[in-house]
Amino acid sequence: MKLASDSILRSKQTFVYGVGRSGIVGKAFAMRLVQLGLKAYFIGESTTPIVEKGDTVILISNTGETSSAIQTAEIVNRVGAHSIVVTSEPESSLAKLAEVLIILKMPDDLNTDCAPLGTLFEDTAMIVLDGIISEIMERKGENDESMRSRHAIWV
Repeated sequence: MKLASDSILRSKQTFVYGVGRSGIVGKAFAMRLVQLGLKAYFIGESTTPIVEKGDTVILISNTGETSSAIQTAEIVNRVGAHSIVVTSEPESSLAKLAEVLIILKMPDDLNTDCAPLGTLFEDTAMIVLDGIISEIMERKGENDESMRSRHAIWV
């Protein structure tokens, strides 16, 4: 997680991308980055600026085969931005495009009756990304009070 935090803290802007529930996790992560006082955007929103050289992009995909995530990673690499991939598949097309790779491997024999489809990946991704937030908080000297001053409800 330190490599991910380093990349985010070095960047002028951080972008996050995911589709479906992975996208919802990504939006929550981007929101926390903004509350930390960083410039963060979710790719696909109408007000999101373009990714530039030196920016960091976090791509979240359980399978690592989501075509729009792969296309986004290819663009990120082409413009010279840094890519962080969160996936459960280390040999996936998306993983092969990552500068920093976070693998959240789920056991193959896991009973998912109570957590269908990618629920366990999405829940785990949320926890891991919140861990990155905690690390950045510490490194920036942030706390609940300083973050609350950037919380939308207080504006």
